[in-house]
Amino acid sequence: MPERHSPFHQELDQVQAEVVRLAAMVTETIPRATEVLLSGDMAAAQAVIEDDDHLDVLSLEIEERCYHLLALQQPMATDLRSIITALRLSSEIERSGDLMVNVAKAARRIYGADLGPRLRGLIEQMGEEAARLFKRCVDAYAERNAGLAAALDDMDDRLDDLHADFIQAIFESYQGDAMDLQPAVQLALIGRYYERVGDHAVNIGDRVQYMVTGWLPEHAGAARLEARSRRSDGDPVTGELRVISADSDGGPPPT
Repeated sequence: MPERHSPFHQELDQVQAEVVRLAAMVTETIPRATEVLLSGDMAAAQAVIEDDDHLDVLSLEIEERCYHLLALQQPMATDLRSIITALRLSSEIERSGDLMVNVAKAARRIYGADLGPRLRGLIEQMGEEAARLFKRCVDAYAERNAGLAAALDDMDDRLDDLHADFIQAIFESYQGDAMDLQPAVQLALIGRYYERVGDHAVNIGDRVQYMVTGWLPEHAGAARLEARSRRSDGDPVTGELRVISADSDGGPPPT
């Protein structure tokens, strides 16, 4: 459309491109942090931690550009949703990067711990699934694909199942005296970090749906709350209004 060539829309397109770049950087960080955990490479762990500064800087730049567009352009409708989505996604993506930094830091805390084949296999699978989910949510945003965005919630079930299996494997290793308490606790936290990355991917999918359609899952909850509020003035079962006479003491009206 011709209006997309306006300076405003060119800047908005640039903001969206920067969001995709930020997400791509985090997507690349997930397998890096996983490899650090499995290999015990402390130099690589430090690199993952230090590289998070680049994510933080880019996230701040995206936020500043969004605020600039909101303040000076006063966008409406679809354009406003696009800017709000970019703001929210920047935060979700940056937090996902922080979670991978936490994995790298945890890898330093359990350095030298013996991870059995089952735990190592589950870590690898969680890393692969988290990266796959994140790539899908980025694709949904870049392509403005509401269908793919909506499917992310179901896709996250696989990562949730892996996380549950991982916690069970940690518990069994600790109960069987194959692992001390400290590495067991750190591994449980690591599993949670991967699971949270999946949650952030689902949140991004929700925001993409909002950008494209103007609808959020929270809207359904708001509608249910409003319906309950309307029913609260009537019978809690039937929803029918009770009629009370002016001179009544609060009991049922006389027949």
